[in-house]
Amino acid sequence: MGITLTEAAARHVSRYLARRGKGVGVRLGIKTTGCSGLAYQLEYVDEPQPEDIVFEEHGVKVLIDPKSLAYIDGTELDFVRDGLNEGFRFNNPNERDRCGCGESFRV
Repeated sequence: MGITLTEAAARHVSRYLARRGKGVGVRLGIKTTGCSGLAYQLEYVDEPQPEDIVFEEHGVKVLIDPKSLAYIDGTELDFVRDGLNEGFRFNNPNERDRCGCGESFRV
């Protein structure tokens, strides 16, 4: 299945990488935390790791470590603005439950 980005997410990442003046894309992963057990982790990548799995959408690379892929395979990464708030939204078909605060999820 893989990881996909919406055009809005790709535009946001591209603009941010251009402002930084460096970077090859973003790394999407998970960490154990929160009420439901797992949380998304997103960071800009300057140097890919040998084990990274790379997906590219709209000219933007998304790097995933193999351990995280099992939990987030099929996820669409979106960037949304809602009033004064903006941020990434993860549309993950593997999610079975999400905590009330929206910070963590369970598969």
